[in-house]
Amino acid sequence: MKNNYWLLKSEPSTWSWDQMQQKKTTCWDGVRNFQAQKFMNQMKKGDLGFFYHSNIGKEIVGVIKVIREFYPDPTDETGRFGAVDVEAITPFKTPVSLARIKATPALHNLLLIRQSRLSVMPVENEIWEIIYKMGNEA
Repeated sequence: MKNNYWLLKSEPSTWSWDQMQQKKTTCWDGVRNFQAQKFMNQMKKGDLGFFYHSNIGKEIVGVIKVIREFYPDPTDETGRFGAVDVEAITPFKTPVSLARIKATPALHNLLLIRQSRLSVMPVENEIWEIIYKMGNEA
């Protein structure tokens, strides 16, 4: 089954949602985990993803869209890794915290819980719908 939804993690001290919204688009580079790279290689133009603040905040704060598919990472001198370009789409009205995700039984299959160190991961359609609704609650 093809995944159309993703979760991309960034430390807000390095690249925050505010910076993402101000710049509008960015190259998602610097990912050096082979499993995360495999997932990035599967991304298609138009796929949507959650923007997750890791370490500080630990919450999903907005939605991004893939605007350029996998290509050589310009920050990788070895030529082994790739990047994608993404665009800021919309912030969440209510950030969805990791604690809230863990407390929601329907979200227990999310890789964010099972493989917490992974920086890029697919999100199942049903899980996407639940989290998207949670993030847009007033």
